[in-house]
Amino acid sequence: MRLRPGEGRRTTLLGAPRRPARIQLQPHYDPEAFGRFSEAIARLLGTARFLVAQTVVVVTWIGWNVAFRGTRAAFDPYPFILLTLALSLQASYAAPLILLAQNRQAERDREEGEADRRTSARTQADTEYLARELAGIRLALGEMPTRDYLAEELEDLRTEVQRLQSRLERSGGEPAGAGS
Repeated sequence: MRLRPGEGRRTTLLGAPRRPARIQLQPHYDPEAFGRFSEAIARLLGTARFLVAQTVVVVTWIGWNVAFRGTRAAFDPYPFILLTLALSLQASYAAPLILLAQNRQAERDREEGEADRRTSARTQADTEYLARELAGIRLALGEMPTRDYLAEELEDLRTEVQRLQSRLERSGGEPAGAGS
């Protein structure tokens, strides 16, 4: 039994080298998803609601440990080392997340500025083109008679024709082309 080209189990070309099977031990993460996550955290940390909640937690923590000092209920005695550790851990994660969010925002701002620059350049080119066209139209109109100019010229011609007719009538002659 003969197989036609393209039939069978092999889907790669025989002339192409094989790719060795590699085991990738690197973790894969989506940078966009992580960026969106960091922006969400930065937005949360930058709200008054978070600051009020954090203040309530810290005051409650300190109040609880001061109120129950010397008993088993006080889980973090006076120097509040556990609270300091928790706040330091929060700050150590919050700072890079906020910086990542700021970098992403700066990149978006840069792209938006670049788009604004391109739009501004197109608008400026269009404006310059329209200014040249308008100047050309003004030059062309400057050589053409206006309505007022034509009206004045026609009025001058009527006055001249009436003056000539009255002069002809006084001399006793008939106007040319009349009565033949």
